[in-house]
Amino acid sequence: MDRPVLFDIDGTLVDSTQVVTTIWREVATRYGVDADPILKVCHGRRDEDVVPEFFSPDLVASVVREIADLELLQADLVEPIRGAASVLNSVTEGRWAVVTSGSRALMTARMRGAGLKIPTVFVAADDVSQGKPHPEGYLLAASQLGVDAMSCVVVEDSPAGVAAGKAAGAAVVALAGTHAPESLMTADVVIENLNELARAIKSLPA
Repeated sequence: MDRPVLFDIDGTLVDSTQVVTTIWREVATRYGVDADPILKVCHGRRDEDVVPEFFSPDLVASVVREIADLELLQADLVEPIRGAASVLNSVTEGRWAVVTSGSRALMTARMRGAGLKIPTVFVAADDVSQGKPHPEGYLLAASQLGVDAMSCVVVEDSPAGVAAGKAAGAAVVALAGTHAPESLMTADVVIENLNELARAIKSLPA
């Protein structure tokens, strides 16, 4: 694949759904908060953007820190998404990046825990002032690759991520799994398996 590709990590390259769900439920229960509404919106977004929606202002900093600590402790309890390793081996070196709503430390650990290679361009929550669905992360990754975002393909699994890719002007391929296909229909293409990615990219307008 010669076209620049910008990948999300959680739910796209790394399967961390069980870990994320367990941690959010544990922390929410500790503070007497219902975890179900959180789990409906937290995937693909920064913890620091999600926590204020469900916890009182005086708790936000400690809850964000607690979630981050727990996630880092369990960073290696993840698996690669089926087809992730072969997809990353098929993209042209220096023409791909990752853009994640997690911290650099956590996402690097998860990538390594899943046995996946780490790209040169790695945009994490630490690097942006506005998380997905804002396009800042994808625009920054394209800039660091030295390309226009409109020439890129974004690969995402969440509605927030799809919205971020589209707002950046990129073509978006959505991987169904974390979310149902019908919630990802604003993407240019929806696939069920990463092994379909090369064909999906070829189907996109140049």
